[in-house]
Amino acid sequence: MSVARQGVPVRRRAFLAAAIWAAAAFPGRTARASAVIGSVDEVRGKVSRRKGEALSAIRAGADIMDRDFIVTGEGSFAEMTLGEATKLMLGSRTELLVDSFIAAQGGTIELGTGGMIFDRPDEAPKIDLTVRTAFGMIGVRGTKFFAGPNRGAFAVFVERGLVRFEGGGVAREVGAGQGIDVPPATGIPGEVQQWGEARIREAYASIGVR
Repeated sequence: MSVARQGVPVRRRAFLAAAIWAAAAFPGRTARASAVIGSVDEVRGKVSRRKGEALSAIRAGADIMDRDFIVTGEGSFAEMTLGEATKLMLGSRTELLVDSFIAAQGGTIELGTGGMIFDRPDEAPKIDLTVRTAFGMIGVRGTKFFAGPNRGAFAVFVERGLVRFEGGGVAREVGAGQGIDVPPATGIPGEVQQWGEARIREAYASIGVR
């Protein structure tokens, strides 16, 4: 179901290393990190915050700060809220950097490894948010979608709304009920396809959602 960790391509390891380096290397850029931008709603298993090479455990109720790098362990899951209405659910062995986020505007997050579900209610004000991954960029305004390893590829599935995925020189618009696969060997997103119920359940289960 998932891309094996030892099979993660070089581009993904390099992307993750760059994200870790960027989070620690620019003191001027990270000065704003003292601002609280969200909170941890639920933790199952081992979830940590990375600062340089050090990991410190975080628990439900912890604040999320701009430029925080969140890491989930094997068989571990986390749910957090950014701003007032943006939910992020992280799956097992996921590493995510909140690069920048302003509650009423949006920002950028980086998904280094693992998978996530993004959820923002339709009735909430639209924000412009970009999810950067090793395989491409996901442009979001207000929607619910899954992104992460599934069936040997990096996959994106949209439950509600619309996202735009750009990678390998190709752009795809993915609507409600649709998904795409990005094979690690090529990094080029395949054609948009309708996902069946079994695959949707499989993808969500990898994030700890039943």
